[in-house]
Amino acid sequence: MNDDFKSVEELTKQGICVLYGSTKYCNKLYFQYSLKKSFGDISIILYPLSKLLKYSVETIGNNIGNYVKTKLKGKVNFSVLQGFLNFFLGDDYYFLLLKQMLNDKFYNFQISSKTIMVEYSSPNTNKPLHIGHIRNSLIGESISKILKKVGYNVKKVQIINDRGIHISKSMAAWIKFGNNQTPTTMKIKGDHFVGKYYRLFETINCVNGIKYLNDDNNKPTKKYSYSYMMNLARSLLKKWEDGDDKIMKIWKMMNGWVYYGFQETYKKLGINFDHIEYESKIYNFGKKIVKEGVKNGVFIKKQDGSIWIDLTKDGFDKKLLLRADQTSVYITQDIGTAINRFKIYNLDKLIYIVGKEQEYHFQILFKILNKLGYTWVNKLIHLSYEMVVLPEGKMKSRIGNVIEADKFISEMISFSKNSCLKRINSKKMNKQEKIKYFEVLGLGAIKYYFLQIDPKKKIIFNPEQSIDFKGKTALYIQYTYSRIRSIEKKFFDYCFLTKNENLLNVKLDIYEKNMIKLMYQYPVRLIKSAKELNPSILANYVYNVAKLFNNFYQTKKILNPSNIPYSNMCINIIYVAGNILKYIMNLLGIEVIDYII
Repeated sequence: MNDDFKSVEELTKQGICVLYGSTKYCNKLYFQYSLKKSFGDISIILYPLSKLLKYSVETIGNNIGNYVKTKLKGKVNFSVLQGFLNFFLGDDYYFLLLKQMLNDKFYNFQISSKTIMVEYSSPNTNKPLHIGHIRNSLIGESISKILKKVGYNVKKVQIINDRGIHISKSMAAWIKFGNNQTPTTMKIKGDHFVGKYYRLFETINCVNGIKYLNDDNNKPTKKYSYSYMMNLARSLLKKWEDGDDKIMKIWKMMNGWVYYGFQETYKKLGINFDHIEYESKIYNFGKKIVKEGVKNGVFIKKQDGSIWIDLTKDGFDKKLLLRADQTSVYITQDIGTAINRFKIYNLDKLIYIVGKEQEYHFQILFKILNKLGYTWVNKLIHLSYEMVVLPEGKMKSRIGNVIEADKFISEMISFSKNSCLKRINSKKMNKQEKIKYFEVLGLGAIKYYFLQIDPKKKIIFNPEQSIDFKGKTALYIQYTYSRIRSIEKKFFDYCFLTKNENLLNVKLDIYEKNMIKLMYQYPVRLIKSAKELNPSILANYVYNVAKLFNNFYQTKKILNPSNIPYSNMCINIIYVAGNILKYIMNLLGIEVIDYII
């Protein structure tokens, strides 16, 4: 890339600074890219600038337009119309843009080297991952990739909630009804095996006024009341916190089953972490902080021994931090974890990717840390996202109608195979290649469907919509990428490469110009996605690139032996389009395949 080259967008901002000595509005400039020539190729609205700089829109527009035109030596023209500054780009300017995109520097740049920690997934060890965990993990993994791509030092972390009353419930049910069975003896994946006992604990049937626990066939088993089982679970939690050898052994064994199961699911999704933290190793530090907070007058200790904070004057409620029996709660661990992370990693920012229903929890957490005097609290961000919703309503893991991640993934791979088998050529593949092939398509369908929707919006997953050769899907983009690589391979059967100078003899029309203009927005979309922590910006952009390319491909004869200069220009566009599709899909965690067609 020519480091001296500056685009219209860059020169516009530079012109405002040079002509008016103002940088206040430059970072907020919104450039519009029209596909209709009459409105210009690039436009900006002038009214906000006029209000800020105290000059008429005509004066500002003409001054900036002439500045840009002069700097680009007449390769662009402009007009000021109805409050807009419209730039009309000449062919020479488009060739300059294309030349920039043929250099690796166009795709690799750094906007910051600060250290950011991203926490995501963070499951409980009492049940398998479900479809909500998939959305959480995909958002976290993609945001981490995007931030790293633009230069940040990213630390991906999950904290496993491996202790607490919910874990004790699984243990209580296994102790009473497990008969020493294991995932191996029952031939069940470890996390599913433990989840079975958590559901068993929570499944209660009332028969003749007596509460019973039900087995998997929904029939009453032994006569243990719910209150009896809850008391047992609380007793197990207290014994665990006291370090009881027998309970610790059972806890380690059951958690080990779950960890192995989690790892299998993460591997399928391509999810990995730089650091794995465990609540069991940090909760005591959190308890210590809370007890010190009592001495410092930040927290209140009641007569029963429980510790609270009163946030009613701050617009919140009173919050329990330590139970009367001195066992901790979620926020106790979160306080200790946050303090510990900043102490160890010297973070510039910590992003929690947690569902919207936990917004209040994080407001309380940040308020407590602020009252404890930690000035870095302004570096904490709760990236709230909506849950995956089924037609019948929100999923609830306790009543057994949750969509488990493993089952969902398996069904989507099967669905992709059934949907795509007749459309693609898989005859030359061996069995293992076919398994891998349809796994890539099925997982791609899930990832793109989830990531192309803004995290703040709910998702109702529709398998038919996620696997569509003509729809807004990963398959459509993967298919387009395959087409691009196929064209590249065919190029030398029909044409040959010439020097770049020959491109100056090519006349561009609206199809080539729109492709170049859209592709050149890649860095802007990438930076916007990083700053807003929103992968859907890139997911929607990459679809638009694929869609415009297919329109270009279907309209123009791009491999033409009788017009070698034009074919050379087209192969450059094709090459850049393929790169953009591949790079962005990788940032979304989606594999692309050279050959689908």
